[in-house]
Amino acid sequence: MEVLDRAPAVSPDGRAVVFMLSIRGREVEGAIARDALEDYFWLPHSADPVRTLKAFENGRNRIVAVAERKLLARPDEPLWLTANDFVAR
Repeated sequence: MEVLDRAPAVSPDGRAVVFMLSIRGREVEGAIARDALEDYFWLPHSADPVRTLKAFENGRNRIVAVAERKLLARPDEPLWLTANDFVAR
């Protein structure tokens, strides 16, 4: 899986970062909740959009790996990553 050229962006309500992935020849839009970035990627609660995107970029490899597993397990569901997706099992 790879992240496509469309740059990740903070959602209009600021509650998520939206990104595009390419997996098995199809493009999929995904999102990671801001609380997941705060809980697992050191994003300060009061961070602005620039800092939010920096936290996403810093955690990109782990985020993409979790997104890929979730997408393969539930291919027909929207790709929405929450803090629960990053809990060590």
